[in-house]
Amino acid sequence: MDFDTSVKLNIYETIASTTRMPTSTEVASAIDSSVPEVVQAFQRLYEKRLLVLEPGSLSHIRMAPPFSGIETQHRVKIEDKIYFANCDEPMTFQIRDGKPLPQECVIHFAVPASQWWKDIVYT
Repeated sequence: MDFDTSVKLNIYETIASTTRMPTSTEVASAIDSSVPEVVQAFQRLYEKRLLVLEPGSLSHIRMAPPFSGIETQHRVKIEDKIYFANCDEPMTFQIRDGKPLPQECVIHFAVPASQWWKDIVYT
């Protein structure tokens, strides 16, 4: 597994277990790496549109889709843990045999997809 994938997996493992975004220092410690190496990986993951960094910071994550690194009004409850989502109206999914049951839904995007990453926090 390449380094960036290890960083990305650690980010999501941390979110899953703690409900919060890890810092570059926490990721570096968890994967036995240096903070500068992890910061560089954060930047590469951002360039690949796999995460969003806090404005003015290279070591704090704002979004690791679909999770938000800041508290939002959009909460997702899974068992006893509450995660913050970046957006969306409340939706309820039913799971049977480990799979979501089909349901109809409509999604509207106010900004064309080609423009999302110009200001992804707004979008």
